[in-house]
Amino acid sequence: MLDHKDLEAEIHPLKNEERKSQENLGNPSKNEDNVKSAPPQSRLSRCRAAAFFLSLFLCLFVVFVVSFVIPCPDRPASQRMWRIDYSAAVIYDFLAVDDINGDRIQDVLFLYKNTNSSNNFSRSCVDEAAVSGANGSTLWERPVAQDVALVECAVPQPRGSEAPSACILVGRPSSFIAVNLFTGETLWNHSSSFSGNASILSPLLQVPDVDGDGAPDLLVLTQEREEVSGHLYSGSTGHQIGLRGSLGVDGESGFLLHVTRTGAHYILFPCASSLCGCSVKGLYEKVTGSGGPFKSDPHWESMLNATTRRMLSHSSGAVRYLMHVPGNAGADVLLVGSEAFVLLDGQELTPRWTPKAAHVLRKPIFGRYKPDTLAVAVENGTGTDRQTGEARHSLYMFHPTLPRVLLELANVSTHIVAFDAVLFEPSRHAAYILLTGPADSEAPGLVSVIKHKVRDLVPSSRVVRLGEGGPDSDQAIRDRFSRLRYQSEA
Repeated sequence: MLDHKDLEAEIHPLKNEERKSQENLGNPSKNEDNVKSAPPQSRLSRCRAAAFFLSLFLCLFVVFVVSFVIPCPDRPASQRMWRIDYSAAVIYDFLAVDDINGDRIQDVLFLYKNTNSSNNFSRSCVDEAAVSGANGSTLWERPVAQDVALVECAVPQPRGSEAPSACILVGRPSSFIAVNLFTGETLWNHSSSFSGNASILSPLLQVPDVDGDGAPDLLVLTQEREEVSGHLYSGSTGHQIGLRGSLGVDGESGFLLHVTRTGAHYILFPCASSLCGCSVKGLYEKVTGSGGPFKSDPHWESMLNATTRRMLSHSSGAVRYLMHVPGNAGADVLLVGSEAFVLLDGQELTPRWTPKAAHVLRKPIFGRYKPDTLAVAVENGTGTDRQTGEARHSLYMFHPTLPRVLLELANVSTHIVAFDAVLFEPSRHAAYILLTGPADSEAPGLVSVIKHKVRDLVPSSRVVRLGEGGPDSDQAIRDRFSRLRYQSEA
């Protein structure tokens, strides 16, 4: 049985603890003995607690310093709209974007020509300019040539060079120039080897590095009378590699450098109503006398006529455009004729699909309207619902979920020379860039470079219905366009 003290302690445990505390206060030696006899685990727990709170304090201190003491880098505010005007000038059909000043906002490159206070406009130089995508301020500007036939930007340069990327310009009458994309400084400048009577064909093609300098080399195609020739240049120095090589056929602008699934390079180009091709390996042999790093594809060689270098025509009418379409096993070829268009397999050149007969008015446009699904938008001129009139002075927005509706965003009074829709900043709304100016390059006038955020124009846009109207009101259509989100191809 329990004695009186034990029974009281069990009934009144708090009182018992108070009594023990008072006894300990009255006997300090006994208290010291208890401390000394405390188990090592309790002392270790107190050390762990102290370390935890110290670590927590240090973490909070670092967060405070990073958030309030260390200043964040200045991020320029991207203006929703800006405009640059040049008087007595001519604008070229060239427009490119890249982050030139490193502010994570896409900047704009273009070509224009003005009088430069000269009385002779024909002798003034073409200027290449780079302006900030954030506010339109000039990043760099420099004269490049008396006239420009071809221009290609974002051409890689060798590792360790002054510029990681360059703009290559083929000028008239005989200039070949490389400009640092980020500073505008000239990397090299040579006289071209083209004949004075030769026409320079577009585009400027980049081929694999053949001189071993670490940069892709450049292939310029020219036409004199009915003969198309190729000129190969080093991409890092601009020096010509070998001599001029003839493709053996007549052709037109719109060349396409195609790589078969066996790794062979071929140049495709329209020849009236036929599709023509030329092996890069064969051209390189004519230019240098050796095959170089290129190879040929036996299947393609069997399809090419040994004399005319023409392939089986898949076009109804003249071939107008050749375009690459990314595929699962490599790029396919979209052949657009004057009366129809067809998607060709990139290896077999057999039709993958052929839509109904159409009169294609402009170059088709690619877009990813659904995730991981590439679509092509084609303007058909054979239907009765096509819009006519001053369409070339307007800017329209289209989405395949509303196939019978166009949204007119802007109606400008001058000629639109070039246009592009750009996602200037990641995870932001898209904006468009317009280059407007005189339609006649011989008659200078007002040239404008305009940036405008697309979403800002939707509320005041005009709904254009192609055919019978649907159930949605104009405002409901505007709301749907306003809710669209955009992503860049990269």
